[in-house]
Amino acid sequence: MSTTATPLQLEPIISLDCAERAWARNAVGILEGDARRSADTHLLTPVFKGLKGISVYLKDESTHPTGSLKHRLARSLFLYGICNGRIRKGTTLVAASSGSTAVSEAYFADLLGLPFIAVMPRSTSQTKIGVIERFGGRCAFVDSPAEVYETAARIAAETNGHYLDQFTNAERATDWRGNNNIAESIFGQMEGEAHPVPAWVIMSAGTGGTSATIGRYIRYRNFATRLCVTDVEHSVFYDAWKNADADATCAVPSRIEGVGRPRVEPSFIPTVIDHMIKVPDAASIAAAHVLSDRLFRRVGASTGTNFFGLLSIADSMIKEGHQGSLVTLVCDSGDRYDGTYFNPDWLAQNGIDIAPWCRAIETFLDTGAFNVP
Repeated sequence: MSTTATPLQLEPIISLDCAERAWARNAVGILEGDARRSADTHLLTPVFKGLKGISVYLKDESTHPTGSLKHRLARSLFLYGICNGRIRKGTTLVAASSGSTAVSEAYFADLLGLPFIAVMPRSTSQTKIGVIERFGGRCAFVDSPAEVYETAARIAAETNGHYLDQFTNAERATDWRGNNNIAESIFGQMEGEAHPVPAWVIMSAGTGGTSATIGRYIRYRNFATRLCVTDVEHSVFYDAWKNADADATCAVPSRIEGVGRPRVEPSFIPTVIDHMIKVPDAASIAAAHVLSDRLFRRVGASTGTNFFGLLSIADSMIKEGHQGSLVTLVCDSGDRYDGTYFNPDWLAQNGIDIAPWCRAIETFLDTGAFNVP
């Protein structure tokens, strides 16, 4: 008995949305072009005669096209969204930010011709707000930093848009093993130095994404380098790390823009951190003033937080008779803070006296004696 084979029935090929894929390919090409043109940021080596045996390096992230460390993060968030199919042609992008990230996100949204809305506290500097608007973005303001998350998610839902959510996606949008992340850049630039493997990398906690990238990369490359993360007043990261409390909250907003959060962000990975330092706001701002004078250009208070943490580590190394290199970041330019950190009236209104801290920092840089107020 013979049988006749039934022809294989194939489902008809569904027509692919070629226009949508073409848009995504073009968008990725635009972002890659920005990365090529930006090249890498400088690694500055100021000399402080009081810090004998300590080589200080400042990774200057203020030279990015949007003027801050957040340029790298914003580019990664856009690539992450596009490659996951969440950012498409015409998608409204919504961000929750204290300023610098939103500036960078507005820049990339403008490059791709996408609508952009930034949700931020009313206390955000007018300079940052003006830049976001010049890039074609819109700003929505909240009274408390704790409100930015829910408000941004709501606006994204109402506009059928995409919530960029830097606080969750920062640690996953960047490939910590390479792909020109900031850690790979730092260690590559350090290779020809007298102490090519830093004793410490010091940086402040903002979203937690950059510290996660650096901490993971150090372990991945099996370096002896240790990671110190600095935190500020009115922020939860230090207490969360010290007490292993992921539910810590803070109702008072941080006065240091770009760092300090009211909750423990999902991108903060405490297990890759070797040490943390809580820096008083007056010390952060004083350190920004002193470093600005030494570099002959202004840096922001988040950079001051980094620099004060570096000086604290340097003091410990000197007392223990250790030598080596220390690396930290210049996060952004101080020119954005004319009305706050570099305004004597603002400092007085906020009860911040930086003079004693400035004297202590200057003395340490010149003599090696660190007597904090």
